[in-house]
Amino acid sequence: MYAFVYITTSGGEESKNIGRILVEERLSACVNIVASIESIYLWRGDIEDDEESLLIAKTKVGNIDKIIKRVKEIHSYETPAILAIPIIEGSKDYLDYLDSELD
Repeated sequence: MYAFVYITTSGGEESKNIGRILVEERLSACVNIVASIESIYLWRGDIEDDEESLLIAKTKVGNIDKIIKRVKEIHSYETPAILAIPIIEGSKDYLDYLDSELD
């Protein structure tokens, strides 16, 4: 089984740094970065409105816990958003690619 891991960051540079580490350590075969997103969220009772970046890591389900642990070690946020979303279907060629690149 495979998953997307959705991670918000402080900006494009942090997303690039985290993404590169995840790929170098073979926790993710590929990451996509959406350089700028606007986030409105509750934080300690206040409504926050910030510009962030979005990192989407493609991986195997077995790597999710390792990704969460690693991202928490290197992320600038106290409580980063790290959410796993299952991939229920995909092209065989792409899923084979994920298998070939991941430990």
